[in-house]
Amino acid sequence: MNLESYPPLFSELSKSSNQQEYLSSDHHQKVDTIDSIIIKPVVQDSDPIPVIDLQSLSLDELGEACKDWGLFRLVNHGVPPSLLSQLQDHAKTLYSLSFQSKQALFTTPTSYFWGTPALTPSGAPLSRGPQKINWVEGFNIPISQLSQLQPQHPVLASFRLLLEDYGKHLARLAKTIFEAMAMKLKLDEEQSKSNLSESTGNIRVYRYPSCSIPDTAWGIDVHTDSSVLSILYECEVGGLEVLRDDEWFQVKPISNALIVNLGDMMQAISNDNYKSVKHRVKLNKHKERISICYFVFPDEDSVIRSSKYKPFTYNDFRAQVQEDIKTHGFKLGLESFKLTEAL
Repeated sequence: MNLESYPPLFSELSKSSNQQEYLSSDHHQKVDTIDSIIIKPVVQDSDPIPVIDLQSLSLDELGEACKDWGLFRLVNHGVPPSLLSQLQDHAKTLYSLSFQSKQALFTTPTSYFWGTPALTPSGAPLSRGPQKINWVEGFNIPISQLSQLQPQHPVLASFRLLLEDYGKHLARLAKTIFEAMAMKLKLDEEQSKSNLSESTGNIRVYRYPSCSIPDTAWGIDVHTDSSVLSILYECEVGGLEVLRDDEWFQVKPISNALIVNLGDMMQAISNDNYKSVKHRVKLNKHKERISICYFVFPDEDSVIRSSKYKPFTYNDFRAQVQEDIKTHGFKLGLESFKLTEAL
């Protein structure tokens, strides 16, 4: 393990004795207090995650996966395996650079963050307090602004080209999937056009360090995404867990398959027919984990209308989430916009 490549706190805690001391102290939020709805052990033996084949897309199967899970594997998606492999290799190389080098390389319009996945609109980390440190670091990359990036490192220069190519593939997938969901839900075609905006596409590349005591800390703790759709490529090492009917399920990596999960915006757009899935990332005892996730949102000023929620824009939602995190240390999400039933 190249300790110089990690944020200073992670480097220090990579020593087993220090991990034990830190994770057992009051400075860290323990797993059993993170999420009070955990009532059953993680299901590890079976793998019931729905699979959607994009080449023979079934609206009924897609609708069932979105309603029951809020998540599915996507196969035959048309993203070249060689592109996925190159992205993974470049990410590993960039993450092997020193902490200071990464801070210097990933500047506006991109950003480098660690300890939290919560970011401001400009990409700066949004502190949730010392008791809520997540064992994750990441590169935040707005796809529409990639052309403004002036790489100072040859690997970052070639990584930018790969991300531009990957972004086009993921925009195609998101559009295809969203249009299929809108068709299944019988949404208004004209209104739906602003509910998914390619210009909002954003890629985050995450690295999670190994942890000698993985059951006492999270890579990312329980959350839902704020997006319409999130499309994840897991690189070799698993760790993603999803909640369904108060039961946690492991999502095991499958070569060249992508994971699609629905976010808060899709739940609202669907009038709660589809769900924004709760998920988390568990650390691995022996190996670090790298994943690449694409997020896409509505037009910022597009009004989302639903019988379940007050009319709101994504701008309204994002501002509320930022306030939630500053005030409570976590987001309330759609609950802040939910309509109360008339008495």
